[in-house]
Amino acid sequence: MLRMRIRPIEHVVSAITLPRLSFTITTPRLSSAITTPRLSSAVTTPRLSSAITLRRLSTSNPTKTFRIGRRTPRRAPLAPSVSKPAAATQVCEKRLDTNENAFITPPKHGAHFEDDGLDEITNKPIAIKDNISTEEYPTTCASGILKDFQSPYDATVVTLLKEAGALISGKTNMDEFGMGSHSTHSHFGAVISTNGLSVGGSSGGSAVAVRSHPEEAWASLGTDTGGSVRLPAAYCRVLGFKPSYGRLSRWGVVSYANSLDTVGIFATEVARLEAVYDVLNQHDPKDPTSMTDRVRSRCENPGLRAEDSRRESLRIGVPMEYNISELSNDVREAWIKVLIRFKSVGHTIVPISLPSTQHALSAYYILAPAEASSNLAKYDGIRYGSRTKAPDGADGVLFSQTRGQGLGEEVKRRILLGSYTLSADAIDNYFVQAQKIRRLVQDDFNRVFRRPNPLDKDYPRKTNDRGVDIILCPTAPTNAPTLEDVVEQDSVKSYMNDIFTVPASLAGLPAINVPSSFFSLNGWSRAGIQLIGQYGDDRNVLAAAQDDELFNDYDDGDLF
Repeated sequence: MLRMRIRPIEHVVSAITLPRLSFTITTPRLSSAITTPRLSSAVTTPRLSSAITLRRLSTSNPTKTFRIGRRTPRRAPLAPSVSKPAAATQVCEKRLDTNENAFITPPKHGAHFEDDGLDEITNKPIAIKDNISTEEYPTTCASGILKDFQSPYDATVVTLLKEAGALISGKTNMDEFGMGSHSTHSHFGAVISTNGLSVGGSSGGSAVAVRSHPEEAWASLGTDTGGSVRLPAAYCRVLGFKPSYGRLSRWGVVSYANSLDTVGIFATEVARLEAVYDVLNQHDPKDPTSMTDRVRSRCENPGLRAEDSRRESLRIGVPMEYNISELSNDVREAWIKVLIRFKSVGHTIVPISLPSTQHALSAYYILAPAEASSNLAKYDGIRYGSRTKAPDGADGVLFSQTRGQGLGEEVKRRILLGSYTLSADAIDNYFVQAQKIRRLVQDDFNRVFRRPNPLDKDYPRKTNDRGVDIILCPTAPTNAPTLEDVVEQDSVKSYMNDIFTVPASLAGLPAINVPSSFFSLNGWSRAGIQLIGQYGDDRNVLAAAQDDELFNDYDDGDLF
């Protein structure tokens, strides 16, 4: 069982009562303040390796600090990784290599656009994760077994986008069949960030497309099973929204875990998220898990208007169980400062308890692989997928070579895990118990929210006046690790990245990642902040994320 060490909530809540701080920060941009060594005038090629050598950057005293600021300049330490000329050259070369491998199938027609400033999706390019079926592009799920698969139809969400006038601008890279936390488990190669950090998974390509290729991705679609939209959004510092389960149609989405899969949206502005969400938010009779019109009518409420988000007092829940010892200092500091900002504009901070949270991750990694082992059984090279040319049979098992060669290691690992938990000897001790934990997680959320769950059999029940409107917590316990660290991680440690995103997925709740950054004496504290709402309360979750000033100081960006 994966367990968390919980720190006292006083570390978070007590900080909220600190004297109000001044947040007027006017730090100038680093690029205009950093003085760099002069390069030789002989630099004539775009590759630094052919122009920058140790002799051309030779110095008796390697640079250890750089100057920042124009009005009140100060010296800041330079990262050890770039303090020497050779290391700086290597880092600069990586920054010049813009092939992030975000797209498996790039745009056919060069779906570039010039921003017209309108928050409408007409003629806007939208990138699609490669496990969402498209008639125009192959749908590979980043797997070797589906590398040549061409869907004969569009998924419902793709059809709706086309009908609204959007341009489908290609298929984005991902972890194979959505199984992974860093977008490194792809038949077509990992998604690479120019700063050498993980982009998160499994929808890493969709997040990078929005961040680094805005001319090809005004917004993008991903899928979120246990955090596969919110985690990449946190690592790539963009917005990532997972609607309530059933809000958006899953018809045409290649299933990983049916009871958890949710189509999500990436963008750089909340207005863009809302524009895409408004187009896709409708019942689909072809999807048996689509939210019915009856339930949708229960969920409808005026919500918070963007201009009222400062004035209307929300009750913001702070889950005590999320303040774990594994939480990095940067993430904890950003979390506290966002809470202080919300309190300063009139919202009420309420400590809450979600006791079943500590078991949610273990339950998820029983339930999701179990469903995956069933969903992926059809990929055998006969009904679906590419078939190996070698004799396809071993130990009396048909298509064993096809599946062995066509599926990646992480996918095979989860299939084996899921098959075991569904076996006669293990189903009662694992799968059934995990389903019970899932119910406890849902009950915990229903108990702390002000609004009743529209799916409750006794709906409508009285509103819980002591409940909360929104839960605010980190999206991930740490910021993005380096790709080198990811390679060295074992699977269990990698699964820990989903520890804060899985509970909302088990309960089917709407959640959004909002990038935050705050300046302190120790530099910039950056983190992905997650807002979670009651089932069906998607509008209020989006409204609570509207005010960028609640989440950010003026950010100078990254040097490297």
